Amino acid sequence: MSGLLFFSFPTGGVHVVQMLTEVFHSLKSGKLKSPQWCHRIFPIQETCVLSETELHATVSKLFLDFFRNKEDQDEPIKFAVGYSRRGIDETVNKTQKNDNNSSIQQGLMDRQQCFKVVAAAVKSVAKDAIVDLKSPEVAVLVEVLPISGVPVGSSVAGVSVLPAELVSAKPRLCVKALVSDTKTKKK
Repeated sequence: MSGLLFFSFPTGGVHVVQMLTEVFHSLKSGKLKSPQWCHRIFPIQETCVLSETELHATVSKLFLDFFRNKEDQDEPIKFAVGYSRRGIDETVNKTQKNDNNSSIQQGLMDRQQCFKVVAAAVKSVAKDAIVDLKSPEVAVLVEVLPISGVPVGSSVAGVSVLPAELVSAKPRLCVKALVSDTKTKKK
């Protein structure tokens, strides 16, 4: 069984990246037991309408916050971009079968368009930033959220700018699992 739960916290309340960092440290030190039912926590820092303008503004803001916290860096910062439309494509395909309307699919941002918008936003903050898919210092993750009640054709994206220690680049860019695969295979 798999699923996605979305928890929303008041603005200025919980810092989700810091919280996830503390969870990983607690798991590593043994202060916390490995979770049985939760495989991964995706710390969404901001949500926005999935449009070029909104996504660019959101990524720029979050990347600037991340970049400010980096100490003086002589080297260009290495980044990677991840884009997931979990559950959205299936919903669109069902809707298209029922409605014979392909405008819904056209309303969703494709991967290349997302990568271009995010890269432009990153470079607007850090002009020398370079893409490094194998060992990024920072990952910008964009997740289209399958939220009920959102009008068909509109999409909401969750955006996160995460340090390298919270992400895995192989086999694809994503937030690290809370439990390693070797532990889950032993059960």
